[in-house]
Amino acid sequence: MSKLAPSESAPGEGLSNTLVVLFAFCCGAIVANVYYSQPIINMIAGDIGLSENGASLIVALTQGGYALGLLFLVPLADLVENRRLLITTIVVSGASLVMAGLSDAPSAFLLWSLMIGVSSVSVQIMIPLAAHLSPESSRGRVVGNIMSGLLLGILLARPVSSLVADHFGWRAIFFIGAAVMLVVLIAVIRVVPTRKPDHASSYQALLLTLVHLLRDQPVLRRRSLYQALMFAAFSIYWSAVPLELVTQHGWSQTQVALFALVGATGAIAAPISGRLADAGYTSIATLCALILASLSFASGLMPASMQIVGLGLTGVLLDFAVQTNMVLGQRAIYALDPASRGRLNAIYMTSLFIGGAIGSALTSVIYHHSGWNGIMLIGATLPLIALLWMGYARLTQGGRPSTETTSDQA
Repeated sequence: MSKLAPSESAPGEGLSNTLVVLFAFCCGAIVANVYYSQPIINMIAGDIGLSENGASLIVALTQGGYALGLLFLVPLADLVENRRLLITTIVVSGASLVMAGLSDAPSAFLLWSLMIGVSSVSVQIMIPLAAHLSPESSRGRVVGNIMSGLLLGILLARPVSSLVADHFGWRAIFFIGAAVMLVVLIAVIRVVPTRKPDHASSYQALLLTLVHLLRDQPVLRRRSLYQALMFAAFSIYWSAVPLELVTQHGWSQTQVALFALVGATGAIAAPISGRLADAGYTSIATLCALILASLSFASGLMPASMQIVGLGLTGVLLDFAVQTNMVLGQRAIYALDPASRGRLNAIYMTSLFIGGAIGSALTSVIYHHSGWNGIMLIGATLPLIALLWMGYARLTQGGRPSTETTSDQA
């Protein structure tokens, strides 16, 4: 039977290249929903009557909704048939996008922004499914390739949203996103394999195991903390840079869109980091990613005549570092317990988006009180905190060699 048929698949069969590409496309298209509003929050806020300081709530609630979905929906991937769960969340996502595009009041738009975030977690059901269907020897490569699609979705969502909003109004991007969800829905129905997990517990018991996993898996705790801090820095930068370009440099939304395209080059990090993890270089690659993320913010402090170049360089280097660390972390946690990959991924990604939501919520406050220098300072500090925690973890291991050739103990 063809691997492109929606049939039962088991670990070790692997994924065809076509199915890997499809997973990558679907993940990128779905996760883009979370980021469409990020570069156009001022346009949306002005139209629906939301205050300037409240504008960042749009991004924060979308990311916060994503975190809620990760915590309460993604664990179901270890309990119910995965394909059916994907279909349900994609349908809700498409409907939420339509309703957001039709909203005229702040409360309604913020509610549907929350629902867009909650329902877009189907991405984090697809990635553990791909890991389950892949043999151990190529799991990092497969996850890395799919993550490159997901990360392209994150990075391209901003420029696409800016371009569409500039020429057709901000509502158009939500209707376009809904149309894309229809395409994704058809693709999932036709080609994604089914998978019924072996776990036979109740939903309440399943959620309780999240606490146990977080308590019993130090690797999970560390990787979650690293990526939460990294994603907070990522969100602060990409929420603030459109404000800087529009208010200080007079750029249009189209120019902001073209600027955001530079960040898409960072997506090449995903397949590279996946291969590094397969080869056993997780620890050194993590160290380099954390250092690079912190140093990247220094380029944003160039002289005024070079500031645009510096901002672009920060975007490229920061995206590369954040994406590298994300894939390394996923590869590490998937190796901990194959039967719990959905829940492990839920904890990991929940922490990531909690960090992102906090970063997004604080952006307007930091920017309006401390300007761009404040953004640079906070952004550079967050990866340094992760780096210090990594060093502390190594010291408390008594200098013992870690087992990062197969997972990650940093």
